[in-house]
Amino acid sequence: MGMEIENVKQAALAEFNTAQELKALDQAKVDYLGSHGKFTALLKSLGTLSKEERPAAGKLINQAKVELEAALAGRREELELRAAMPREATDFTLPGRRRSIGKLHPLTQVTEDIVRVFRKIGFVVADGPEIEDEWHCFDALNTPADHPARDTQDTFYVDGPTTTRQLLRTHTSSVQIRVMEKQQPPIRIIAPGRVYRRDNADATHNPTFQQIEGLYVDKGVTVGDLKGTVEFVFKQLLGDDVKIRFRPHYFSYTEPSFEIDFSSALVKKMGKDWLEIAGCGMVHPQVFENVGYDSEAWSGWAFGFGIERIAMIRYGINDIRLFYENNLRFLQQF
Repeated sequence: MGMEIENVKQAALAEFNTAQELKALDQAKVDYLGSHGKFTALLKSLGTLSKEERPAAGKLINQAKVELEAALAGRREELELRAAMPREATDFTLPGRRRSIGKLHPLTQVTEDIVRVFRKIGFVVADGPEIEDEWHCFDALNTPADHPARDTQDTFYVDGPTTTRQLLRTHTSSVQIRVMEKQQPPIRIIAPGRVYRRDNADATHNPTFQQIEGLYVDKGVTVGDLKGTVEFVFKQLLGDDVKIRFRPHYFSYTEPSFEIDFSSALVKKMGKDWLEIAGCGMVHPQVFENVGYDSEAWSGWAFGFGIERIAMIRYGINDIRLFYENNLRFLQQF
């Protein structure tokens, strides 16, 4: 019996140690230690031995079983380690791979730069809802019901929980109204945020875009203050070589009103002499009256521009839609 136990043990050890993969090792375990395995058969045969032979044989079988289980566990650990190792050799002389760190979207970066410039001259950031009512978005801004901006082709109207007609704001000027309704002058704010218009998407238009507006209200504010602020802001953003030009224009909420053009080396590269960049003007007296200000005592200016336009000029981007496609190959450049 002792020789038979030793032979089976050695055969099992040989199969365990020569198994080249976990599947083969599991099969060898079944062949020897399974319920119908060769070694298990020896355990079952103990009952056929005499009382004198049984203790010695049982001891040998138990010792052999301990050896087999230890060999099985050791070989399993070796094969699992081998399976976890890379299939190709690792070159430890190569540079290490660092975890990639996320970054801010280019529009967010430009917005923060603009905010920093305005903070230098004492402006604070104001915010308001993107779903607005007609009063704050149009009526209070001296935009009558028959104004083209009120046409449903330009504005997204939505069903709201109130009887007041709801819409997605078409500009952040609504934030100016909300601030003036809540506090008395002097006021010095900027209002960045997302706005919505029913534009067909192309290289220079998108139904959703970012805008930032500034409002300054105090006693004795003039167009000279407006022009000086505009020149300071755009030179900070786009370089000292920037030249600013004001053209007369019409906005219902400012009087007089101007379009702002600028010229720089970047504009020249685009093959143009001047590029329209913003709209501005002195706050219309009716707007002051709508929010309860005395238009004889207070004056102020407001101007606004699209953040995408600044980003496109700064980075040489020729299609506004790139900002919204979430293509990492594009975004990782900034």
